[in-house]
Amino acid sequence: MGVDAAVIADLSPYFGVRADSSYVRAANVFGTSHDANVLSYLGGPILYPLSLGRIREYVHGLVGGAKVGGVIPESGGEYQLGYVNKLSWAVGAGVEYQLTPSFAVRSGGDYQHTYFFNSDSAVRGQNGLRVVCSVVFSVWQYPKRRY
Repeated sequence: MGVDAAVIADLSPYFGVRADSSYVRAANVFGTSHDANVLSYLGGPILYPLSLGRIREYVHGLVGGAKVGGVIPESGGEYQLGYVNKLSWAVGAGVEYQLTPSFAVRSGGDYQHTYFFNSDSAVRGQNGLRVVCSVVFSVWQYPKRRY
C-alpha cells in the first residue's frame, strides 16, 4: 500500500500530459525486519478515447525512473540490502466520474516495469500492477462542462 500524486494538464478534450510520482513500502520482508520500497517518477501522454456525460475513460503511457530498495536473498539463507535506480515505464487505463465541475473520482490500473536484484545479485527487470483510486481537483477544465 502506498501513495500516488499526479499532475495532469488536459490540452484538448482528447489529449493531455501527466506527471506521476508514487511511493509503496512493505515492512518485514522475508521476516528480516527490513523494508522494501519503490519510489517512481514517471511522465507521458494521456488519451481520452471515450466520454459519455460525466464519465470518461483514459489510457496513458508513462516513462521515467524508479528507485527500488529492499532485501536481496542470497544462497545459504543470508540477506543483503540494496537499491536500484533505473528506467521505469507504465501503461494503464481507467475511468473518471465527474461529481461537480471541480471534483471527480478516478480509478485505474497500470502495468509497471522496474528493475531490482535477483537471488544471484544481478539486476533484472520485474513487473508489477499498480491500482489507484483518487479524488481529482480540477483548477480548469477543457471544455467547461455544464451540470
